[in-house]
Amino acid sequence: MKPRIAIPVPTTTDAVYNQESFHQYVEAVRRSGGDPVEIPLRTTPTEIANLINTCQGVLLPGSPADVNPQKYGQEPLPECAPPDPARENVDELLLQDAHNLYKPILGICFGTQSLNVWRGGTLVQHLLPMPVNHPAGESVAVAHTVAVAPDSLLGSLLTPEEAPERGGFLRLPVNSSHHQAIGIPGDGLRVSARSTEDGVVEAVEGGQASEGAYAHFVLGLQWHPERSYEISAASQAIFDRFVAAAAAWKPRPIQTSVAAV
Repeated sequence: MKPRIAIPVPTTTDAVYNQESFHQYVEAVRRSGGDPVEIPLRTTPTEIANLINTCQGVLLPGSPADVNPQKYGQEPLPECAPPDPARENVDELLLQDAHNLYKPILGICFGTQSLNVWRGGTLVQHLLPMPVNHPAGESVAVAHTVAVAPDSLLGSLLTPEEAPERGGFLRLPVNSSHHQAIGIPGDGLRVSARSTEDGVVEAVEGGQASEGAYAHFVLGLQWHPERSYEISAASQAIFDRFVAAAAAWKPRPIQTSVAAV
């Protein structure tokens, strides 16, 4: 059976954004062999939990909203978009389930920021427009380059043709559509890519276990590989590896400290 991938609807605040963006995540998951499962935002926690229980992986998509900065101890700046409490609540339910059971997680843009805050990290609320055009948008296929650690999970998915090594890092061209970024990485998250020009964090990774039979796939990207699936081997490899991790996922055995009598 194809692994079922939970994908929350991006936002409650912008139906046009949902219509234009959601199908891209769905199509990328399908092309990589997964079965996308839409998680509605306006439903009960019980109904959401029942859907989550049928899924083997979690994809947290982008959103026009910004994570509520009070969750990481800051007051909102004027440049911040309003938060979307319903989306944040669903993300938290998905993240809690995935971390408890070691289900694979792929975060994209807002989804990465949501993951980082949930893990106790902070965000840069508004990036300066120079020297990198981080909010370039969907019409710009390549906005800038990121430097990827070659010994990272992300680095293992790249080819020399698309991401040549230079100065000890793999240089990957990416699209960009964000005005916020990770500040302090959340608990257990490691920075695996930064923008080459201004050092902005572009990727983090790190699950509950890094190796062994129950190694936990957790990857957060600040760019949008679903938009470049057709033209980028790296984008395809990211979705392929994520869906493969979901296909291989099995519930962890529950350990107990009570000795058998």
